[in-house]
Amino acid sequence: MQECAIRSGGGRDTGRRPPCPRPACRGQGDVPWTCLTDPEGHEFCVLAWPGRSGIEKRRRWGLPSLTDMDITIHTTVLPHDDPEASLAFYRDVLGFEVRSDVGKDKMRWIVVGPPQQPGTSILLAPPDADPGITEDERRTIREMMAKGTYGWIMLATANLDETFEKVQSHDVEVVQEPMDQPYGVRDCAFRDPAGNMVRIQEVR
Repeated sequence: MQECAIRSGGGRDTGRRPPCPRPACRGQGDVPWTCLTDPEGHEFCVLAWPGRSGIEKRRRWGLPSLTDMDITIHTTVLPHDDPEASLAFYRDVLGFEVRSDVGKDKMRWIVVGPPQQPGTSILLAPPDADPGITEDERRTIREMMAKGTYGWIMLATANLDETFEKVQSHDVEVVQEPMDQPYGVRDCAFRDPAGNMVRIQEVR
């Protein structure tokens, strides 16, 4: 198996195999050309060509393309230190639906998400439940949560001003009123009961 290294934007030809039949690589008679794309979007072709042993081998250039990977964002995790307060914020203030709620007392794992996005969720979880966390690490986590520097998330809405007014009408901590940022977005920010930064960006 030998490779045609001619790619979009240039490339080199070692002269050890027939020239690339692009742009119609596929289906060139009995020549088994295959077009691939590298992670940077460059196209290249490989040719099935018998090696010295007569066994067809494939020699690939660069890394395989990941453009066909079927991966989506399913769940992100935010810590809580008061499950009832966090539940009330995401359910009653932001209008998220509750998808599951397991555990008891402060050791509860609560999954919430926007009704219009059934495949995307937020898991509200106790941050120090992992038995591998040391007492020093637990203390650091609690300190960071108290300062509001441990967890954060970015949400989106079509009407930022209207959403801001609805959210701030509840007993919530406002970090930033709606404003145009120098990097090209318009957003606002709140803290949830656990101190997590919740930024809401206007997306039209």
